[in-house]
Amino acid sequence: MQAAVLRGTQNGYDLVLKQSASLDQILVDLKALLENLKVDPQALASAKVSLDVLTEDRILTADERTRIEQLVANYPRFEIHKISANVMTIDDALQLKERDNVHLLSKIIRNGQEVNMKGDILFLGTIHEGGKLVTTGNIFSMGDVMGILQAGYPDDESKLIMGNLQSAQQVRIAEQFDIIEPDQLTDSGQTIAYVNDLHVLSYGKLGQLKKINPKLYNQIGGI
Repeated sequence: MQAAVLRGTQNGYDLVLKQSASLDQILVDLKALLENLKVDPQALASAKVSLDVLTEDRILTADERTRIEQLVANYPRFEIHKISANVMTIDDALQLKERDNVHLLSKIIRNGQEVNMKGDILFLGTIHEGGKLVTTGNIFSMGDVMGILQAGYPDDESKLIMGNLQSAQQVRIAEQFDIIEPDQLTDSGQTIAYVNDLHVLSYGKLGQLKKINPKLYNQIGGI
């Protein structure tokens, strides 16, 4: 299995670094990939290639990021636009908080309680089973959710819910909802819940945000 895989998208190119591989193996495979593309200039459509680097569920250390950036810098045809993972860090959350349209909510919502808000919410609290958080906008959850999250209330299917939803009782977007079954979401990383083109509630990974909702991806700086 290649530890570094380049794939084309509608918006450019994604460079996927496999989380199961060691950094040394990633660097070896990445160098081989870039060398092959250097030899074959017709392999890619554009002369200058901007890369969105996806590290799956791995959060790179500063040193790891530097080593990858230095390797890519040896190939002038390529540049790194963004490095992102399927995991939202505290730094990502703080960046969201800096935006005027994102409201911070840090509280305990207990069984039988319902909190109703407007706009996008960065949630850092706890929702007990039977508790409910409802908002007209998106929900970015960094908290512990055992209850219900509802975004896009009452009927905006363009909104999404992002966070670790493994323990959630239920997720709702507009009028679409899903009761989370045990082991339904087995990945401990951040999940994106969204309504697809068929008006069905679906799930994706944080690294897929640009494809799921390009407008929101750009609004929040490509987290």
